[in-house]
Order: sequence, then structure tokens, then C-alpha cells
Amino acid sequence: MYFLSVFLPAVLLAVVLGQSEGLSETHPEINSDTHREIHLDTHLNAHADTLADTHLDTYSDTHSDTHADTHADTHADVPDDDYGEADWDSSPFLPDRPPGRGQAGGRGLDCEGGCGGLEVTLVPQGPDPHRCPDPFRCSELASGWLKQNQEGRGQLEDLKESTSQLLSELRRQTHRVSALEQASGPVLRWRRGEEEQQEVQLLLSLHSVLLHQLGAELQLLSTSLKPRPPGCTVNILQSGGSPSLSDTLHPELHHVSVCPVDCASLFLSGVRRSGVYSVVPGGSRPIRASCDMETDGGGWTVVQRREGGALSFNRDWIAYREGFGLPEAEHWLGNEVIHLLTNQGPYSLRIDMEDWSHAHKHAHYSSFSLEGGAERYRLHVSGFSGSVGDSFGRYHDNQVFSTPDTGNICSEISHAGWWFRHCFHSNLNGVYYKGGHYSPQGPNVLGPDGVVWFSWRRSDYYSLRFVSMMVRPRSFTAHLSP
Repeated sequence: MYFLSVFLPAVLLAVVLGQSEGLSETHPEINSDTHREIHLDTHLNAHADTLADTHLDTYSDTHSDTHADTHADTHADVPDDDYGEADWDSSPFLPDRPPGRGQAGGRGLDCEGGCGGLEVTLVPQGPDPHRCPDPFRCSELASGWLKQNQEGRGQLEDLKESTSQLLSELRRQTHRVSALEQASGPVLRWRRGEEEQQEVQLLLSLHSVLLHQLGAELQLLSTSLKPRPPGCTVNILQSGGSPSLSDTLHPELHHVSVCPVDCASLFLSGVRRSGVYSVVPGGSRPIRASCDMETDGGGWTVVQRREGGALSFNRDWIAYREGFGLPEAEHWLGNEVIHLLTNQGPYSLRIDMEDWSHAHKHAHYSSFSLEGGAERYRLHVSGFSGSVGDSFGRYHDNQVFSTPDTGNICSEISHAGWWFRHCFHSNLNGVYYKGGHYSPQGPNVLGPDGVVWFSWRRSDYYSLRFVSMMVRPRSFTAHLSP
């Protein structure tokens, strides 16, 4: 019993002091002296109660002198910093002092039958701002702080690892972008160069077209403004009894002071209504010409029209050279006039057609001209476009004009004047057959001789109901007119 009485308090003190030092290391904000005071107070109170209940009677009767000396020697060796606030009074161990009550931390120690003269008095301390009033609550807070600290450290490590991974990925992507830029650099420069070259070519093309148009307009205007002999002022023709024709004239235009060379120059002078006007192509004598001021922007000079079949086109060389018919109806303007018109500058040709079901087609040639009579009015036509197949330019280009009296067999079979090759793919001056289809076994039929455009109806024996051939300067644009 004596051994337990001495050894047990020492063990408990060592455990308490160890826990206090561990908690101070984990939470330095808690004062070490405060921990020692808390645990010392708790230990002494518990130890006093235990000794009071279990050992005080035996201790007092049997070992009072020996236990007092040994207990005093043992606790005298405790360092001052651990029990600096405790006063040990040796007077209770005197044999002549009766047993009494011990005071431990302000708590009464009741020793029934005597406490062997042991009395411990703790010096009361003033209020300490760093001292925790509740040791159990402080222990829970310390555990919570430790747990939060561990969780925070774990989260911090996770964040560090994620940041490291993101930085690695960023460096990898940066290197990849740099590699792609280096690899695609020549391709991008080549593409930019190609695009710039295309833009330059487009601008050059537009510039060339504009220059060409301006040159043609200047040539046309210079031709129209060329000084004429006295009396060159041309009156616009009035109707000769046809009320519908008089309606085509501009209400305030009765003459122009400059001789118009074609219908396009009239359009540029302000004429906007289709009709028959006087023009002076190539500085020759004035002629009457039908002007279409509506189709595809207007400015067209009509050189041929077929409609109704009242006028025969089976004529000789001279008739085709001088022209025949009336410009307001079926007519051929004349090879010489067409030659003069189309040699004033670059001209284009438009052919409008209609079959007997009233379907409309057209063919356009951006370049059209005739050589002079000495060259037998050789044809030059190219630049096809339109809503029907090409049955004129591709086959008849560069052919001379022939009439039935010139000994051309195709002209004799076709009963017309035309630019025949090995006969024709088109013959717009042929025999006018009403109804369209005609028979090769008909009277005076030596072969296909109708008003034919083969690529449309795919037949040499279908004659069209309406045909119109008209020309205008290639550079003509309606927006340039006043």
C-alpha cells in the first residue's frame, strides 16, 4: 500500500504533464503554464479524493512518520516550474498536531479517522486571460482545431497537386501551339499571298473592264459629236398615219441637234420610248431605224424582224445590201448599214425568238460585226450566252453572205440570203411557215427552208413565229445615260 500511495501520484503527474506538453506543441496559442495549472488542479483534486476514501486511515495509523518523511522527500524533488504555485506545509506532519482537513485547490478534503497530518494548500491565482475556464471544453476545441488543421493541410496538398497538373498542361498546350504556328506559318503565308493575288487580279480585271467601257463610250460620243455638214440636224420621225407609232415618241423631243449614230446614242441623249427614229451610222446618209428602248436596258437598233410572213425574204444580193421592208414591221436593215453600224466600235448582237406555242428564247453574242461589201460582208460573231442553244455563232462564224442569185446551192435551197456554211444550223431569213411544222414534200420545197433555229426545236422543219435581230455598242450601260 505504501508503494502504491507513493508511485501512483507520480505516474499520474507524469501522464498529465506529457499531455500538457503535447497539446502545447499542437496548439502553441494555448499557454503551457495554463495547461499545467489545469491538469495539476484536476489531478490533485482527484488524488485527494482517492486518498481520503482508501488510504488515509491506514496511512495515519501505521506509517505516519515514515510516509511523511518519504512523501516530503519525493515531492521536494519536483521542479519549481511544475509546482511553483503550490505551498507544502510540513507542520501537519508533526505528531502533536491533530488530524484535520486538507485544502486542495479550494476544495475541502474530509479525512475520517485522520489524514496522517498531510495538508496541501494551493495558492489562489488572479484572473488569467490566457487560461481556459473549462478544461473539458478546451480539450474539445483543441481536438477540433487539430482536425481542421489536418483537413486544411489535406486540401492544401490537393490544391497544390491540381495547380501543378494545370501548370503542366498549360506548358504542354503552349508548346503545342508554338509548334503548330511554326508548322503552319508557311501555309498561312502562302494562303494570304494567294488571296492577295486573287484580289489584285480581280481589281485588275475590273479596272480593265472599266477602261474598256470608258474607251467605248468616248469613241461613241466622239463619233456622235463629230462635225457634220450643214443641215445634219435630224428630225425624229413622226408617224405616217399610225396612232400607235406617234405614241412611242418622247412628248417633248421632236429633234436632236447632233446626228445620232444608232439607237444607243439616242438613248444616251434622253430618248426612252421605243419607236422608229432617224440615225446616221458611220457618217453616211440618214436612215430610218427601229429602236428598242426597253429590252435588257434598251438602246438596241433592230436590223431584222420576222413576224406575220407578209414580206418575202427570198431576195437578191442588191436587196440584201440596201435593205428592204419597213422598220416598224418586217424588214432587213441592209448589209451595208449593218456593216457601218458594227464598225463604229465593238458591238453586241441579241436575237429574240418565239415559237407557235408563244414560248420565248433569246441568244446573246458579245461580239458581232460584218466586213464590207468587198469581203462579201463576212460574219464575225462570238461570245454566246442565252436561254437557248447556240445555232448561229458556233457554226456560221467567219462565213460570207450568200443570196440565191450568187450561185450558192444552200441559198437556193433555203430561198433566202444568209451566212451559209454547209447549208445551216439556223436560217432566220427563210420561208415563213405559219403553224410551225412544214413538210419536205411541199410545193417548191427542195429541202429545209423555214425560219429555223435547230437547237431549240431539234428539227429543220419547224419554222418560228417571231424573230428579231438587234445590235448595240458592247459597252452600253443604261446607268451611264442622263
